Amino acid sequence: MLDLLKKHFGYDQFRPLQAEIIASVLERRDTLVLMPTGGGKSLCYQLPALRFDGLTLVVSPLVALMKDQVDTLKANGIAAEFINSSLTYPELSRVQRRVQRSAVKILYVAPERLALPGFLDFLAALTVSLVAVDEAHCISMWGHEFRPDYRNLVTLRRVLPGVPCIALTATATEQVRHDIAEQLELTQPQEFNASFNRANLTYRVRPKRNSVEALTDLLNEYRGESCIVYCFSRKSTQDLATALGERGLSALPYHAGLDNAVRSETQEKFIRDDVPIIVATIAFGMGIDKPDVRLVVHYDLPKSLEGYYQETGRAGRDGLPSECTLFYSYGDKVKQDFFIDQIEDAAERRNAQDKLARVIEFCDLQTCRRKHLLAYFGEDWQQDNCEGCDVCLTPREEFDATIIAQKILSAVVRTGERFGIAHLSQVLRGANTKRVRELRHDRLSVYGIVEDLSDGEIKEVANLLQAEGLLRKNSREYATLGLTPAGRVFLKNREKLTLARTKRDEPAPRAPPGSDPAQVWRRHDAPASAVDDASDPALFEKLRVLRRRLAEERNVPPYVIFGDVTLRQMAAYLPQSRESLSHISGVGAAKLEQWGEAFLGVIRSHADEQGLAERPVPGARRGRESPGSGASRQGSTYAATKQLLEQGRSITEVAAERGLSVRTVVGHVEKLVGGGEDVDLGPLLPVSARLEAIRNALERSGATALAPVKALLGKDYTYEEIRLVRAFMRQTQ
Repeated sequence: MLDLLKKHFGYDQFRPLQAEIIASVLERRDTLVLMPTGGGKSLCYQLPALRFDGLTLVVSPLVALMKDQVDTLKANGIAAEFINSSLTYPELSRVQRRVQRSAVKILYVAPERLALPGFLDFLAALTVSLVAVDEAHCISMWGHEFRPDYRNLVTLRRVLPGVPCIALTATATEQVRHDIAEQLELTQPQEFNASFNRANLTYRVRPKRNSVEALTDLLNEYRGESCIVYCFSRKSTQDLATALGERGLSALPYHAGLDNAVRSETQEKFIRDDVPIIVATIAFGMGIDKPDVRLVVHYDLPKSLEGYYQETGRAGRDGLPSECTLFYSYGDKVKQDFFIDQIEDAAERRNAQDKLARVIEFCDLQTCRRKHLLAYFGEDWQQDNCEGCDVCLTPREEFDATIIAQKILSAVVRTGERFGIAHLSQVLRGANTKRVRELRHDRLSVYGIVEDLSDGEIKEVANLLQAEGLLRKNSREYATLGLTPAGRVFLKNREKLTLARTKRDEPAPRAPPGSDPAQVWRRHDAPASAVDDASDPALFEKLRVLRRRLAEERNVPPYVIFGDVTLRQMAAYLPQSRESLSHISGVGAAKLEQWGEAFLGVIRSHADEQGLAERPVPGARRGRESPGSGASRQGSTYAATKQLLEQGRSITEVAAERGLSVRTVVGHVEKLVGGGEDVDLGPLLPVSARLEAIRNALERSGATALAPVKALLGKDYTYEEIRLVRAFMRQTQ
């Protein structure tokens, strides 16, 4: 399976749980998979499909993206097709004939297709080895995206008796998981629940002040990257997209009120990198398979933590560092409360209030946001500092909180433990408001006893007291505050209290685009195979330009060609040959054959201009290939070049005999010399006059980058000559 993984997908190792899930599928067991967005669910049925004799049938509601998924599989050398309402009758007939001839390994179908006359008969006549149900939570009435068409899947299971089924979803409560198993009639399914932790995502909550300008500044930090901004209403979506456009940002609105054709066109532009920013309601998202979204912003409060988690999950699906920022204001809570109050069913209204209260609780945190989010989904995360949220990243300072804590707790008691922090702060600061006077709280002993803190600072301390276990919320619905037993003891005994708060006048650090991705990955204990070192930004951009051109020629999204992780590795390790390129993560055999030379051309040219040498990819699987297969170890490939040179072969002869380019062989020579190997360069150097001219040009330019040297010498001199002379100069220093 590792060989198939490398051959078709270009990866050297599985992600967590993938190997175990694939083993369950290969054993033909019914399998239920709960894995977060970006965790690699699709591979869990795509890879086993290559081992089964028959067809793997994938039921997916993501009609808009089936073509992209199939294009990606085809680019990886896997025979795949889709059947949905977008096909014309001749196209449908062509696909069905290919399936009947066993020329297709993976077939995607939309769930509504299963209700059409004759389609189940068509499937029953095929040899189906596996049924995969993607977005399986859609089958459950308890799920957040119930789709009645999914109820037809039980008929499919009866038409294909004995065929194992794998059901996959990114978000499902225990109740939903049970419903999935029941509705699909899974037989003793093996269940896999992956961690909800998205290590590459950084979570931030920002106060919603001067929000349009703050958002503009944030989006400018990610200029050129794909970003999604979520809004509460259709109107705010339109207004904000217009405001961003007036500030020089390319943004389009997306919401359910737009014409279907407009929505489809907008989504297509985003997926194909024609528009970098989408301002959307939550109508935008399901089916967005784009792996390189670098920023997800909640401009308004989400309705629930489930929705927030799912929407932030659209960032960084490729595993590269990405950011999730939520703008928070009390006014947004009031706006949400208004709509919740319109809900007629009392139980449903209370449920909505409770879910919103959990969002407010998340926004007010003074402890790790990641830990809190994972705990909400029932996952016990042991670390106290994730180094990937604003709370953990912001420098903190200890302060003596004894007096202010006593004042806040006293105010809670004096007002009867019936008010929230907003009113308590007004009392403590001596606000002369109508409500304070009506309640006669201006006559309390705690009225006006805090003069040196703002409302925001009082709220911060109150949140710290909650985290310390001295204060509690009496109800999530109304967020009134009361003392805990520990708080009463503290107030009675007048104990000393030290707390840690955000360090004053020192904003939270952020890792801007273009910073060392390796450092971010190591910080989050991310897989070493994703990005192992800092990549050359200039080369990365050149590779992106090439990727976009190839994608436009083939009418596919850029990520179908190669993902950002792959391009970053190319820009970090500078592979100079097909052999070396094959060790880059994401470069499988089919993609190497189709696009290898195009990308190598850009890498070689950049390396020549900058005087850079190839670097071996750490951890690449090379040991299983036989010598001469074009994938032997880097050490042995240099030794083979040296051996031929010692036999008196020229650079050109070595290249021809080994099936390598002259450029690659010269790179081997540079590596050998740089590693202290004894290589006789005399026979390889140009004649004395050319040698002297190149030496002089190298000395004048500082012997670093090669492009200035080439400019001094002119077009009659080659980069290979210059590199050999430079190696000779270093050897004789």
